[in-house]
Amino acid sequence: MQTLSARDAKYNFGRLIDTARAEPVTVEKHGRAVVVVLAVEEYERLKAIESEQSAKAPRSGEKK
Repeated sequence: MQTLSARDAKYNFGRLIDTARAEPVTVEKHGRAVVVVLAVEEYERLKAIESEQSAKAPRSGEKK
């Protein structure tokens, strides 16, 4: 995973987008990670996994 400063992300936004399409990019502010930018395809993949796990989890009040 690559890391950019917030300033570099701001002034090189095109580069941030290009890089994030290939791999997640951590953006740091004052040396501390504040966000991760990732491709929409990766986001959708992660959301699908989350949905699958939620569907398998027992609901509140249900017996296992």
